[in-house]
Amino acid sequence: MKQLLLATALIALPVAVFSGVEHYIIAPKAIDTSVTTTSLAPAESLGDMSAFAAIVTDTQKIAQTGDFIAAETRITDLETAWDDAEATLRPMAPLLWGNVDDKADAAFSALRTGQPDGAHVDEALAQLQATLADPSLGLAPVSTAELLNGIAVSDAAGHPLPCEVMLTDLRDGIAAGRTSADTQPQISDLQSKALERCNADDDRRADAFTAQALALLAPAQVTK
Repeated sequence: MKQLLLATALIALPVAVFSGVEHYIIAPKAIDTSVTTTSLAPAESLGDMSAFAAIVTDTQKIAQTGDFIAAETRITDLETAWDDAEATLRPMAPLLWGNVDDKADAAFSALRTGQPDGAHVDEALAQLQATLADPSLGLAPVSTAELLNGIAVSDAAGHPLPCEVMLTDLRDGIAAGRTSADTQPQISDLQSKALERCNADDDRRADAFTAQALALLAPAQVTK
């Protein structure tokens, strides 16, 4: 659903800190591409989902008439509203947000195929509506976050962290002078690869490149 593209490697605007998981920055070391996991408790609430549910209800009614073009137009209103609310909702409850986001993506896909199948559309919209009513629907009580080189690259549901946020962390580390003559070329190469993947909406691979670059940064100086 994310449609925002990164324009340059040095993003000038501040980005809100994503609070779903913490980035753990460690000292420079050889790159280890193995991924480990850590357990995190699921978030509790996304708040009032009724405005989103109302759009899905409208879409269901339209889809039942067989006018899938109009239904796709209406569901796009949900996509826009959901994207606009991401910065607020996702940090509140990343596990639940990801669950709703997955169901929303499935509904969008069902309506955006060349020839939508009525039964498939109905099922996707019903699943989305049920998940809006209970965002924890189908989730295990505890899920895992992925760590790469000791740095979180996913939320508790296993969804990739926003690549823009991780790239901003990297940019800030570079600006703080935490590179060296030895690490700078490799960090720059990884940053370029991460930007290219982030621009392609491939958060998972972008985060992997960024985590490798973050691991090469010197530890942040702690001042009192």
